Order: sequence, then C-alpha cells, then structure tokens
Amino acid sequence: MQFPDGIIAVVKRDCPTCELADPVLKEIETRGLPLTVYVQDDPGFPSAARVVDDRELEASFRLDIETVPTLLRFDGGREAARAIGWHRGDWQALTGLEGLGAGLPEQRPGCGSKSVEPGIAERLALRYGDVVMPARRIEVATLEDPVEACYERGWSDGLPVVPPTEERVYRMLQGTTRAADEVVGLAPPNHSPCTVAKVAINAVMAGCKPEYMPVVLAAVEAAFDPAFCLHGLLATTWFSGPMVVVNGPVRPAIGMNWRGNVLGQGNRANATIGRALQLIVRNVGGGRPQEADQAAFGTPVKYGFCFAEDESTPWTSLAEDRGVPRERSAVTLFSADGPIGVADQKSRTPEPLVDSLAGSLRAVNHYRLGNAADVVIVIGPEHGRVFDQAGWSKADAVAALHAATRIEGIDLGMGTDDDAPIAAPAAGGTIPKFREGGIHLVRAGGDAGMFSAIIPGWLMKGSLGTDPVTREVRT
Repeated sequence: MQFPDGIIAVVKRDCPTCELADPVLKEIETRGLPLTVYVQDDPGFPSAARVVDDRELEASFRLDIETVPTLLRFDGGREAARAIGWHRGDWQALTGLEGLGAGLPEQRPGCGSKSVEPGIAERLALRYGDVVMPARRIEVATLEDPVEACYERGWSDGLPVVPPTEERVYRMLQGTTRAADEVVGLAPPNHSPCTVAKVAINAVMAGCKPEYMPVVLAAVEAAFDPAFCLHGLLATTWFSGPMVVVNGPVRPAIGMNWRGNVLGQGNRANATIGRALQLIVRNVGGGRPQEADQAAFGTPVKYGFCFAEDESTPWTSLAEDRGVPRERSAVTLFSADGPIGVADQKSRTPEPLVDSLAGSLRAVNHYRLGNAADVVIVIGPEHGRVFDQAGWSKADAVAALHAATRIEGIDLGMGTDDDAPIAAPAAGGTIPKFREGGIHLVRAGGDAGMFSAIIPGWLMKGSLGTDPVTREVRT
C-alpha cells in the first residue's frame, strides 16, 4: 500500500480529540500543505477535502497506528515524522506551520485506534501482514457450534476446548519469538512432527494465555526427550501421566500457584499448561485412551498436572538441584500418579516426621516392591518448618528418607543391569525402596495443615521406564 507524500492524519469520529483537531486539519489544508485524512469509522468526517475511508483499517494497520489522532509527514514515500494525539508544539514542528489551533487547549491525549482493539489487531495481521500459518485450515459450517465441532473431530480430552481460530492462534504465537514452522520434536506415539504452531493451537484449546507459551514449549521439549520415554508412559497399563513442575522467575510472571490448593483447581496457568501438554499428546501424537493410551484405570491428573514450587524456603529448588541457576526458569517433567496425602500433626523434630513420611512411602506401588518407581514428595509449609527449624537441608532429608524406607521385599531389578533377575534380600536383609536419586523433594502448599503429598510415578529408567527431564524456559 502506497501513501502519498505530504501530511497524513488518521482519525475517527468517535474520539473527542479528533473532533477537537478537525478545524486544525482544515487549517493545514487551507494553508497549502497536501493533506490526506484516513478515517476509521465515518467517511463523512472530518471536514478536510481529501478523506479516505479506512473502515477496513488497512491503512491504520500498515501505518502502525495505536492512537488517534496521529499526524504523519511522508517524504519520498517514507515516514519522516509522527505526532500522537493533539499537541500544538508537535503539530507545528511536524508541519512547519506556526499558530496552529489558536484558541484550542495546548494539548489533549488521543483515543485508542480501532486497529488495536481486542481481536482486531490479530485479524488485521492475518489479513494484511506477512503471516503464514503453517497449519491446515478446517472449515466449520455456519450453523455448526465450534465447541461441538471440536468434540466431533476428536480434539477434546472430554472437557470443552477453546476453538482454535486463526486470530487466537496468531495471538498465542505472539507469546514466543520462535518461528511458527519450527519443529519442536516428534510427538509420540505416532512420531508426528510437532511445530511451534501446533503447540500454539493446542495451547489455545487448553485455555492458555500467550505468556504461557514459553513454559508450554519447554514442557513439550522435555516430554519429547527420549529419556522421558513418553511413548512408554503413554502405552503403559499403569496409572501415570506427565507432571510439570515449574521453577524460576516465570512462576510469578505468569501468575502460577505454589500455595493453597496447589495441586488442585482454580489457577489458570497451572491448569492450562498441563492440559496443553496432554492435548498435544492426543492431537499431534495420536495418544488417545483405549487406543495407544492403554492405561487400565488412568487418573484425573491425565487431564493435566502442573504446579510451581515455593522458592521462598531455605532449601535449594528442584531446578537448582538439576543444574539450572535460581535466576533462570525451568520445567521438570516426571511421570506421576495421583497424590497420596500424609498427615502428621504431632512431629516437632525431623526424625519422627521422616518416620511418618517413610511409613506411607513404603506402600508405594506395593509395600514389598523395591526399586519400581521414583517418587516426588511435596513438602507442605508446616512440615517444611520442622526441617528448617532443625537446620536440615534437602540433602539431609533425602538421605534420612532413603535410610527409613528400606524394606524386606522384592527388588524388581529396575535401573540396574537389564538382565538382572528379580531378587529378594538375604534372610534378615533389606533392599532400598527407591533407587539412589529416586526421592525428589519439592516445597509447595498452603500454610495451614501439617500435611505433605506423595506423588508416585511409573517405572524408573531401566530397559523400560522414565527418567525426570528438565528444560530451561526460553523467555
């Protein structure tokens, strides 16, 4: 779109400052300067001679107008100067005319341009910008309910999804600087290429905000890491699904919850980031229940399981333990079953509290099975204070829990030599309940209640199984 040299004004009638500036525009024209006025809402306004109907907002988009009135000077087909709102000094400097707007206030702020109204900016970018959406467009009949259309096409996890219109997907892509056609990885079980655009589409359906995109992308990258064994986790008959734990400055920046009801409903970021990952597994990778997803029972956490860690405690954060400095953001993926509550309202020193936690930990999977799965323990604030007041570090607590959870049972041989037989301990002996490094402590939860939560997972890594995977969030 070419713009004429001279003075250009962008206005709308539904703006008091534009109404105020109408006689000034006429004065500019009368004093011999070439003037073109683009009007966003009413071609009968203003009173200048050369008015261009810009109700389609193409000129406003191409001129990058955010506020009206905006006055511009074009020389040689290029913008040479710009003034926003009404300011006598700025308009005089731009036009080279003295004494403009005599009798008017010295300045008045403008109004928002129609081209930046909610939903309009994305529509204009798709219509007039150089946007290429690397995804197939699916037409929906005029009378078809878009939400029901998503159900009928199998895109839903059983709950309503947000229809992924082009405008919504474009808006979601503004949450990352990564190219829409960049392939993040191959989505199991079908090993389908998963682009940034496909991540954005499913993030829209999950209900994410654009600012969640870097976290969703990091979670997807972690899930596609072979060490996480997403295909195996999906195909297992066990209960588990992916769980996302978020660390670093991104937590408060996007409003995540690490306090009360941390593992429950009510926080948009927590709920939708985990759900976006699960929808990607379903819609991009083809992982659907009773098909590739062979879980015998499943768990409600497979709708999406994501929460942030409380980093206000003396302990190192989970991300720090895994090599990411505290000033950076990261996600860590675990395989996870549903939480198991542990109540101990009497222990005031670490030793009896460790004994309480160990009693529940020994029953994970089966009280006689050892080295079968890792476990995440979400230590609540009141239990955390017991450790803090005694000066125990996270490493102290983990070592004590390992010692307290040795069992008289069967070692499944997981995480050792792949050909090692299933073995029982010698008479009177014990085996470790969890492999070395298989107990992970995270701090989170509400202030009231001397509780913690045990989150068991699927098989730890061996010939089959999963390892936790951490990825930095690229913001």
